[in-house]
Amino acid sequence: MEIIISNSGKVPIYEQIKDQIKAMIISNELKANDWLPSIRSLARDLRCSVITTKNAYEELVKEGYVKTMPSKGFYVAEINQDLAKEEQLNKIEELLDQAVQKAKNNHISKKEIHEIINILYEEDAHGEYSRN
Repeated sequence: MEIIISNSGKVPIYEQIKDQIKAMIISNELKANDWLPSIRSLARDLRCSVITTKNAYEELVKEGYVKTMPSKGFYVAEINQDLAKEEQLNKIEELLDQAVQKAKNNHISKKEIHEIINILYEEDAHGEYSRN
């Protein structure tokens, strides 16, 4: 499980961890009943506080993506993939709505927005273009 965190961003670290694990679950990279690293192990691997990883796991449990088994740890819960994807699509739609409103207010054309989206969509996590 590869998680990349940024200390320079505005998003809290626990939220970055939570969002990346959630994305792995939604994409089926992590499957139902897969065990997750312990809180301490994940904190050590990510070089962050145990409290940070604990908060990320607690949020995932609250949202129904992860379950906990006393003395055994955390594992991926059974989730409805369609509902999980719909939740993500709703969040993306909200963000795109904000971007479109900002573009309209600043006289940026739909064509320019499409170009930006195409460029961003083709970049991988490291800012390099994928060949897919």
